[in-house]
Amino acid sequence: MQVNLRIYLIIFSLILFAIIIKLLQKGRISEKYSLIWFAFSLLILLVGLVPGFLKAISNFFGFEVLSNFIIGVLFVLLTIVTIFLTVMIDGQKKKVTLLIQEVSILKKELEDKK
Repeated sequence: MQVNLRIYLIIFSLILFAIIIKLLQKGRISEKYSLIWFAFSLLILLVGLVPGFLKAISNFFGFEVLSNFIIGVLFVLLTIVTIFLTVMIDGQKKKVTLLIQEVSILKKELEDKK
């Protein structure tokens, strides 16, 4: 891996780390979700600091070309994120439905008192 690419990866991971800390301080992201981003930032930092890291993992899993390994990992990560977001959306939908029902009951009670 070229030296300038390693430097860019290290800088990017540090910037990502700083952004996540800023978002946590402002309350824009919860601690639960920030842990995923911190792990991602540390992984990028590890790749930047240890250039043979990805190649060793790629060889371990039997990939002959590093780019195929990276595409495979990204596909798996995107699939996991999609499933996770689907679960979150479904939970939010249930909460909205419950909230609508509670507000409707309160409205009905207020109308009955009039």
